[in-house]
Amino acid sequence: MWSVQRWMWRAVSELTTGFSPLVSPNATVLVLGTLPSRKSLEFGQYYGHPQNAFWKIMGELFGAHRELPYEERTSHLLARGVAVWDVLAASVRPGSMDADIDIGTAKPNDFDRLFTAYPGIGLVCFNGRTAERLYMTHVAPAIENRSNRLRFHALPSTSPAYAAMSFEEKLDAWQIVSQATQNQGER
Repeated sequence: MWSVQRWMWRAVSELTTGFSPLVSPNATVLVLGTLPSRKSLEFGQYYGHPQNAFWKIMGELFGAHRELPYEERTSHLLARGVAVWDVLAASVRPGSMDADIDIGTAKPNDFDRLFTAYPGIGLVCFNGRTAERLYMTHVAPAIENRSNRLRFHALPSTSPAYAAMSFEEKLDAWQIVSQATQNQGER
């Protein structure tokens, strides 16, 4: 009995809870990660790990450089119509690696509510294949009727653990986010 209680306490204590979405009424592109890393939680910021390339890429695309205060970086994205969130609201994840996510405890965010509140979102970009898989498995079936108007694009992960591509290659792939915000502004 004690070992069961101990396991239950350990599992609950390792529950990772994500952040609220960064989104504004003019959002046209939604960038989705999986769940905040330990460093992100420690800093209370999306992509808080200093080795994560997300803010370096956003700096190149939108002037949201890591050197700026977090509020300024997020303001740059919001002003350009870029929203940021995670697929999961919570899950047990003992470390920071996506491979550590316990799928059995995964609770997705409320995308039906998000897409209702922000109907201008037309492109959903996944920060890595794991975010894409989680979304397609845990979210897409529940909002099938809304998915018809959305376009989806998987991007290379900005995580320092994904070293198969150079920064320049990642930046090139992520240009779609900037292009989509420009295209939305022309409509």
